[in-house]
Amino acid sequence: MDLYTRLERTGLIPVIKITNAENALPLAAALRDGGLNAAEITFRTPCAAEAIAKIREAYPDMLIGAGTVLTTTQADDAMKAGADFLVSPGLNPSVVTYCLEKGYPIVPGCATPSDIETALSLGLDHVKFFPAEAAGGLPMIKAMSAPYGNVRFMPTGGISEKNLLQYLSFGKIFACGGSFMVNDALIEAGDFDEIRERTCKAVSLMLGFELKHIGINAPSEEEAKKTASLLDAIFGFGTREIPVSYFVGPFEVMKGKDRGANGHIAIATYDVDRAIYHLTQRGYAIDESSIVRNPAGKATFAYLADEFLGFAIHFTTKPY
Repeated sequence: MDLYTRLERTGLIPVIKITNAENALPLAAALRDGGLNAAEITFRTPCAAEAIAKIREAYPDMLIGAGTVLTTTQADDAMKAGADFLVSPGLNPSVVTYCLEKGYPIVPGCATPSDIETALSLGLDHVKFFPAEAAGGLPMIKAMSAPYGNVRFMPTGGISEKNLLQYLSFGKIFACGGSFMVNDALIEAGDFDEIRERTCKAVSLMLGFELKHIGINAPSEEEAKKTASLLDAIFGFGTREIPVSYFVGPFEVMKGKDRGANGHIAIATYDVDRAIYHLTQRGYAIDESSIVRNPAGKATFAYLADEFLGFAIHFTTKPY
C-alpha cells in the first residue's frame, strides 16, 4: 500500500506539537489505542526529531509525518529520525525540489491556484490545503479543484468534529489534518486518557458505523415469503421483493440459506475502504473474496471473516 493510500485509509491525521520528548510514547500509545495509528509531529519545537525517533523505534508500523518542515535541514533530520513523509505549511520550490531529489515524500501547503500550478510543475498532485478554514474552507477547495481535476487535498487548520465529515465527503479530499483530539493543553497536562477517548470518538465519527438491516436466513422461498408477510402484518413496514430476498423495514428475509448460519447483519459506513483499513489495524480480519468494488475502484461491500453467534457481518456504504 503506497503512502497516499495509507493516508486516505487513515482519513484523519493528528497534528501534534511536542515540547517534551518524554511525552512522545504515551501520546503515540493513546492515539493507537484510540484507533489512529498515525501522527504528524510538527517541527515547531527542538525535540521534534527526537520524538519521531522514539515513536518509530517503539511502533515501527505507525504512520509518522513530520510537519512544519521549512528547510532542507529539517527535512533531512525528519527522515533520518524515521518519518514516513513530510508536510510543509507552504510551497517552497527549493525545499520541495530538494526533497523530491532525495526521494522524500512531501505534501506541501497550497492555498491558491498559483501554489497548485507550482506543485503540478514539480510533479506533485497531493497537497495540503492550509490554513483550511481561514483560507476559504471547503468552498475554496471545491472551487480550486474544478480546473485541477487530478489534484487531491489534505485540509489542515480549523478542522474539528463539527466540520470533519463535510470535508471528508468531498472526493478530492484524501485526508484531513487535525489537532482537536490532541491539543497542546492535554499533552502538557499528560492527560493521555482524555486524548485516547477523544481520538476514539473522532474515529467513530469518521467511520459512522450504523445498523443498516438484519438478514434472516429462511429454509425456502416459501418460508421467506410467509415470514416477510408476518413481519409486515405486525409492524406495517411494507414489503419489497428482490431476486434473493424480501425487505421488510429493517429486516431482510433471505429466500434460502445465505452467508451466516442464521443470517447476516449489515452495517453502513461512510467509506468501506477506510472501515476495512481501520478494522484490520485493530486485528479484525476481512474476507478479501467478499469485497465488491465500483468502476472507480472504491470498495462498496465487504464481509468480516468471522461470524458472531451465527450471524455474518457485512459493510455497505452510506452517504455523508
